[in-house]
Amino acid sequence: MLKNIIKGLEQSSTLKINEISAELEDKGKKIFRFGFGQSPFQIPNDIVEALKDNAYQNKYLPIQGLKELRETVAKFASIKKGYSYKSKNVIIGPGSKELMFLLHVLFDGEIILPVPSWVSYAPQAIIGRNKIQAIQTKRENNWFPTGTEIEEIILKDKNKNYLLFLNSPNNPSGQVCKNLEEISEITKKHNLIILSDEIYSELSFEKGFKSISSFCPEKTIISTGLSKWCGAGGWRLGYFIIPDSLNILRDSINVLASETFSAVSAPIQYAAITAYKSDHSEYIDRSKNILKAVGNYVYENLKSNKVLINKPQGGFYLMPEFLNKKFNTSAEMCDNILKETGVALLPGSDFGFDKKKMLARLSFTDFDGQKFMMQIKNKQEIDKSLILKFAPKIVEGVDKLKKWSTST
Repeated sequence: MLKNIIKGLEQSSTLKINEISAELEDKGKKIFRFGFGQSPFQIPNDIVEALKDNAYQNKYLPIQGLKELRETVAKFASIKKGYSYKSKNVIIGPGSKELMFLLHVLFDGEIILPVPSWVSYAPQAIIGRNKIQAIQTKRENNWFPTGTEIEEIILKDKNKNYLLFLNSPNNPSGQVCKNLEEISEITKKHNLIILSDEIYSELSFEKGFKSISSFCPEKTIISTGLSKWCGAGGWRLGYFIIPDSLNILRDSINVLASETFSAVSAPIQYAAITAYKSDHSEYIDRSKNILKAVGNYVYENLKSNKVLINKPQGGFYLMPEFLNKKFNTSAEMCDNILKETGVALLPGSDFGFDKKKMLARLSFTDFDGQKFMMQIKNKQEIDKSLILKFAPKIVEGVDKLKKWSTST
């Protein structure tokens, strides 16, 4: 009844942990939702009003997306990236996840995945019948691959097509890639295309976020959308920016889109124009200020001789490694943490790590972002007392996790 290629796949772990957490809460257990990554902030009011104003829009829009929206996104990206993009380079999709899936389906070659990688990259590659080449990365390199490691894979067979997934700021590590120029040199030297997943780029804690597209724009597909910076994950609007040099991929995605999702919801596309045309810099700055402070709180209070962890650099994730030999797998460890403390984490094995490495992903978003944002001034320094007041479950959950790490 099921095709063999599907039988080995399971429900996305990020969505599954959210459902498990909700079920446990319904049973009366106090759960600290550190497993599911979702923006804690509400969508800016002007974007919400734009959606209301366009609720009457009921016509099918162009497959590639509403032209005015694509023009707005192209202008927005051109300013950010310092490269001239046109509306024809933009494809609007029902979340960037769907567009990535279509890319996997049409791409004929091998997928290079740095480990750790977001949970859906590998399953989508499997469905697309593409071989995966995994690169085990190191903490000291911010969990990103080196140019040499990428080139070693390509040199095994230079005649193949290669697609590298590069996600910075990264899910699950919360780190930013610092060796983009080195990677871009390999890209220019060999037959390599990059999918630059920049869904967290607006939430980079350092100023002047750098994209790999700044170094090799003609080889880079940029993937991003509304879900993270705008708090609009449930709206399901993402987009690809594909340079003219890769127009065969753009055209093929449009063909597949015409036979799958047809077009993204019209009211949401019209509302998204406001998202990219209006100035939301203060909203984003407030978001980053809060996330950076909360992330640093978790980092400072969790790191120890029992827990190895890198300081967060963007987004809303940390990836602690527990120096614990009691458990056989990271999944077993996370099950025990949930049972003993109520803290929900995702095991590192879900992101490609060896199941015996005691790594986990921690999302520090279990707080009322809107309430937090409304009670602080722009660029206000956020101290421990404010975090305790507006993100109490973060404080309590981290305390439970730290006690667990020292007692096992």
